Amino acid sequence: MTTPLAAKIAREYGTPCAVIDMDRVERNIARIQKACDDAGIANRPHIKTHKNPTIAKMQVAAGAKGITCQKIGEAEIMANAGIDDILISYNLLGEEKMARLGALNAKTRMTVAADNSTVVAGLPKAAAASGRPLSVVVECDTGRKRAGVETPAEAIALAREIAASKGLEFAGFMLYPTETGWGDAQKFFDEALAGVRAHGLDAKIVSTGGTPNLVNIGKLRGGTEHRFGTYIYNDRMQVAAGSATWDDCALHVYSTVVSRAAPERGILDAGSKTLTTDTGGLDGHGLILEHPEAKIAKFAEEHGFLDLSRSNTRPNVGDVVRIVPNHVCVVVNMMDEVVMVRGDEIIGTLPVAARGKLR
Repeated sequence: MTTPLAAKIAREYGTPCAVIDMDRVERNIARIQKACDDAGIANRPHIKTHKNPTIAKMQVAAGAKGITCQKIGEAEIMANAGIDDILISYNLLGEEKMARLGALNAKTRMTVAADNSTVVAGLPKAAAASGRPLSVVVECDTGRKRAGVETPAEAIALAREIAASKGLEFAGFMLYPTETGWGDAQKFFDEALAGVRAHGLDAKIVSTGGTPNLVNIGKLRGGTEHRFGTYIYNDRMQVAAGSATWDDCALHVYSTVVSRAAPERGILDAGSKTLTTDTGGLDGHGLILEHPEAKIAKFAEEHGFLDLSRSNTRPNVGDVVRIVPNHVCVVVNMMDEVVMVRGDEIIGTLPVAARGKLR
């Protein structure tokens, strides 16, 4: 069954279409800001989910101390919109990126992360181009085995290397503990902090991260800030992790059923180019709110294959359904814009301004 709002969105914008509920967005902003305030740490939200300066400014207006970006292209969009105090939580390499980073650092308070000497060796070029010091945090691996130095000794050595580099300032540590690994992260941090202090350095920034770590907010003694990202919209992964409820999911993908060739199957007009193939470790590719027992079983590029064998209710051709995606961040990056609603009213569109900024 198609809701009146879904029918209106399909009529005015077509499907598939990403729709954000601004009431829920505002509640999510307020909820996470309060969690940070109650824990006594700063909120530095990651813009990777919404990729929009308007929402970033809403986060800052609610109390966030600054923002986090993963790529220079994202940071350029945000800085050009007047947002200050930006952390790029990613290793940056190459002459082209150093030139762009230098231009950013000249007009915006920038901090960047590094986990190896090669990255650190290139950063003085950006500092020199900007005409002022560049803050650098050491990224530490505390269990995810993604990026980051693996031992406190490596963290101490890299911090000293940063401090000894012309134009660079050692600013602290960046961590992304696993949901159950905060005890180990504490041991790592305590040893690293003691080590840098023994060499006359200190950590003014100790940044932890992850929306799934909401239950751990403030648990790292000495932590100064946390990087929440997905919370702005939430998704099926965050519900599964216990960091959000279905009512906290602010983005839905509206999709039309375009085929029902057999009783137990159907086709949506949202395929891999809309919902993406990132399952997040979950069964199926999203929750259909109108038919929660249905399964989005697989994709072609523009086809979402419905398995209706377990569904008590089954959609008809032409029905517009609402989908909570598994991983909202990658879905947003597929969109040029999102449609904003409040209640049953459409209030406008919002461009995904940093979409596709992969470098």
